[in-house]
Amino acid sequence: MTYCVGMRLNAGLVFLSDSRTNAGVDHIGTFRKMSVFETPGERMMVLMTAGNLSISQSVRELLSEYEDASGHTIWNAPNMYEAARILGETVKRVHERDAQSLSGFGIDFNVSMIFGGQIQGERCRLFQIYAAGNFIEAHDENTYFQIGEAKYGKPIIDRVVNPETSLDDAAKCALISMDSTLRSNISVGLPLDLLVYETGSLQVTRFTTIDEKNTYFQMIRDRWGQQLKHVFEGIEAPAWDPGSEAGAHPILNSDKPGCKPVMVKRKPDPDA
Repeated sequence: MTYCVGMRLNAGLVFLSDSRTNAGVDHIGTFRKMSVFETPGERMMVLMTAGNLSISQSVRELLSEYEDASGHTIWNAPNMYEAARILGETVKRVHERDAQSLSGFGIDFNVSMIFGGQIQGERCRLFQIYAAGNFIEAHDENTYFQIGEAKYGKPIIDRVVNPETSLDDAAKCALISMDSTLRSNISVGLPLDLLVYETGSLQVTRFTTIDEKNTYFQMIRDRWGQQLKHVFEGIEAPAWDPGSEAGAHPILNSDKPGCKPVMVKRKPDPDA
């Protein structure tokens, strides 16, 4: 399993992926999930993958050379929508080639992808591509996509990120989201790939690979845990009954009629 998150902001794009592919008792595998397709000054596109690794690799390799019926490739697509469509067609080609044989071995055609970037002449765009080759695009109402083990890192992004968020704050939020996931799921692991793209750059300018020795990520892990505990301790314990001891604290208990647990009555013992 894996965890990847991509964010589309007014200022640009943020991509973060882990590298775990297997987490058995005696075998931990790693493989980088992020790939960059770049023609400096003309286009910069990022692909992140989750799911079956052999399918992901096949899609990535075919994508680099695939040409559709109109002569469009990932390298000359006129806009990001067309680039996403070409990626979707590539997924369908791999499905046509491999899905039936995989099914014969009891293996599902399981792949999901985040794809985003900028082509000269248009804004930054971000897409999520599914195993059927169909896709959706991020808009202001939903500025990010997650694939893989998404649930642990979702709450912090929902509370913090919006289109006006700065790239640095979004990167910090993505790393906190990843830390939450790492702490809760062994199937996600270091090292991480982080790419931060500023609108109009049309090339990679800020990228890093983060391992357990990275001092900023170590700080994130320590400070976030400490701050969560501090906030938790600053919230009052529940006051169950109204009264002077409760003061101005909100009351947890409800005295409304019918506010009782569901009681299961013990049946009489016929032998008693």
